[in-house]
Amino acid sequence: ELRAWLEANLPEGWLEGTFKMPDDEAGFLRDWQRKLYEGGYAAIAWPKEYGGRNATLMEEIVYHQEMVRVKAPPLINYVGIHMVGPTLMQIGTEEQKETYIPKILTGEEVWCQGYSEPNAGSDLAALQTSAVKEGEKWVINGQKVWTSFGHVADRCFLLARTNRYEKKHKGITAFLLDMHQEGVETRPIIQMDGKHDFNEVYLNNAVAYDADIVGEVDEGWRVSIALLMHERTGIGAQVFTLEQQFNDLVAVTKELEADDGEPLMNDPFVQRTMVDLYARSRGSLLNYYRNLTKQLKQGHPGVEGSMDKLIVSELTKDLFSQAISLQGHQGVLWKEDAVIGNSYWQDNYLYSFGQTIGGGTSEIQKNTIAERILGLPKDMGR
Repeated sequence: ELRAWLEANLPEGWLEGTFKMPDDEAGFLRDWQRKLYEGGYAAIAWPKEYGGRNATLMEEIVYHQEMVRVKAPPLINYVGIHMVGPTLMQIGTEEQKETYIPKILTGEEVWCQGYSEPNAGSDLAALQTSAVKEGEKWVINGQKVWTSFGHVADRCFLLARTNRYEKKHKGITAFLLDMHQEGVETRPIIQMDGKHDFNEVYLNNAVAYDADIVGEVDEGWRVSIALLMHERTGIGAQVFTLEQQFNDLVAVTKELEADDGEPLMNDPFVQRTMVDLYARSRGSLLNYYRNLTKQLKQGHPGVEGSMDKLIVSELTKDLFSQAISLQGHQGVLWKEDAVIGNSYWQDNYLYSFGQTIGGGTSEIQKNTIAERILGLPKDMGR
């Protein structure tokens, strides 16, 4: 059913590889999410009462596999669909659910996540953005950084400090912030690949109200953990993208030729490297399936998502590094000068470094795995 729908609804030329992304990429992606919504494919795992299909976990896996197979356009409202929506279903008020969830699903309102700050990235509890109650409103001041989709977002799931307890995990509150108000300024962060996916967000007397608070005042840490659990579950599904990328890399080794005219795949050194990448990518997929099995048994995602996230992000970087190396001197060519893949490999190589940071750095994932899975002593430096 899904394959037939994709063939009928993907943009013209998408499957053939001739599609050209329009200048208004954000508008195109909003339209794509609307089309997914109309077809019943925007959030298949959501309960039917919220517009989903109440899909089983295994059906959701099939969905991810098929989307990767056709390299479908990305979800512009990834934060809303995979993080904010499920968190509101779990913790939000009835008013919040009625107000925000339908627009998340249709793509009418795009969401971003206001967590990281210049001095509070991995140590999220050190955040300094403040929210002070003044009459009927909360006045918010501070700065957020690395805010994905911030330049196109309508709303932000934002953490701010509302009380300064001795324990820094206390006194944080989660707000649903309107990004279009005068007190919110968004500035682009241009990445080394020349693209603009991240932003700085400056909050200068921005305003929120009691109805915008998720959970209880000063109890935002518990809310943030719930949201991050949903985020890392979504990240784990990238094992299927990794599998597709490995298969594409195999095709490259057969296409490129060595100095003697033989395909690179015939070179023993290249073969050894590709076997190593295959074993690791296959291992990451099987480990993901193992963690899924545990999730099926216990009914909710667990800390094992940190394993999936760590393995996939680090291996993705290694895979694209190999793709650049295989091209030799031509691997440094970019954009229209790229010899293969229209700079696909170069773009993703540069982008892969950010994947070891977003969603929790590799260092944080290692600490989580050590303490909560392996049972090792806590890091005394934290």
